[in-house]
This record gives sequence, C-alpha cells and structure tokens, in this order.
Amino acid sequence: MGRLPLRNRRHTVNNPALTFDHIHIISRSPKATADWYVEKLGAKIAKDTIARGAPQIFVNLGGMIVVIRGQRPGEDPIDTRPIAPQSDFSSHNEWGTDHFGFLYDGDLEAYCDELRANGVAFPVPLKRGVNGKMLCYISAPDNVSIELMEA
Repeated sequence: MGRLPLRNRRHTVNNPALTFDHIHIISRSPKATADWYVEKLGAKIAKDTIARGAPQIFVNLGGMIVVIRGQRPGEDPIDTRPIAPQSDFSSHNEWGTDHFGFLYDGDLEAYCDELRANGVAFPVPLKRGVNGKMLCYISAPDNVSIELMEA
C-alpha cells in the first residue's frame, strides 16, 4: 500500500484540488461497529449524528475518517463476502472496493499478536507480499477487510 515513486505511477499528474476525505461504510450496527474500531484499533469517535434517517458515526483512524452509517429508509443492502486467500493474493472476488489499508511503522508481527489477543480475526494471516514487506488482512464488522502492511 506504500506510495510508488512518481516514475512508476501510470498517472503522474497530482491534482492539488483533491484531498482524501473519508471511507464510508454501511453497517448493520453502526454503534457496535464504531466501538469495534475504537476497541480493536485505537480509533477515536469524532462525531456521532443522524443523517437521512440513519445513525452516522465519524471515526478517526490513522489520520483518516471512516464514516460508519446505518441502513437508511428505503435501502435494502445485500451482504458482501469476506476476503479470502487466492493462489498468491487475497480478494473479495467482487466488483467495487476490495479493502482499505494502513502502513504499520513498527513490529507488525507483534502488533498482529496484540490484535489477535484482542479478538481480531485474520482471514489472511501475516505473509510476505510481492514487494517483500509483511502484510495481513483483518476482518472488521460487516465483512469490511483492512490490510495492514509493514511501513
């Protein structure tokens, strides 16, 4: 998940008008999901509101915002499949967002041990990625997958 040097990117034009804002997750249980991010990953709840008839909780995690909201009136969300190991990669094997990831600056194996002891599930255990860095995937509520990779 690290940033490639500009010479290795397909698009080398940076648009200074764009700034990353948030990831938005639809959750069966927004409060319990937000609490999971706080308890398991050390996130902070920045705002807890109601928007368009559904709970909407803003969670600050790793310098980014994860917006967790409930089902809105008129919606009928379908379940996603959990991420699964393939031959030499991992995937939900569905169109759309597959996962989001964080770089971990420290002993990733020790951090994974802490997470595991705290009840976090690892559908893809710690392994070496194609760039030689260690990585794994953890399961968040609602089949959301989070990649953790050595910085």
